[in-house]
Amino acid sequence: MNPILCLSLLLLASGTFAYIQEGPSSLSVYALRLGPGEEIVTSLFKFVQEKKLRAPFVITCVGSVTKATLRLANSDAQNTNEIIHLKERFEIVSLVGTLNEDAHLHISLSDKDGKTIGGHAMGNLEVFTTAEIVIGELSDLQFTREMDERTGFPELVIRPRSENTTSA
Repeated sequence: MNPILCLSLLLLASGTFAYIQEGPSSLSVYALRLGPGEEIVTSLFKFVQEKKLRAPFVITCVGSVTKATLRLANSDAQNTNEIIHLKERFEIVSLVGTLNEDAHLHISLSDKDGKTIGGHAMGNLEVFTTAEIVIGELSDLQFTREMDERTGFPELVIRPRSENTTSA
């Protein structure tokens, strides 16, 4: 019997599962390297479109950037999410997320003193020396996003590829 891969577990405030999508899926893996001056998010979108990937995600990424635009977490109900524009050399400590049309990527960066900052990657991630990225794709599934009234955001929906739907 094939092992079951649990793909999405989102918990409601009550502690019950809001959405569970599970099922077996093959995994394809791609490795790419971006060079100085290339923009990471744009390059990832281009790669996903060229390969026609439908359930792609970042497995790992290491490298460095000279620019980054991040959206920080909302600290309270009165404040909107702050967007910051960084312009200095940073090591990429982590880059993770899904890469469907409405990608959801988070990045952690470390400066010359080892101090880290992270947030939602809005783009403008300009490579300094290199970005070594490994992308996975769940071959039997597809990722879309649909508005979730509970959060007010388009949230990830995971479906069998056989359903052949498009993003909402």
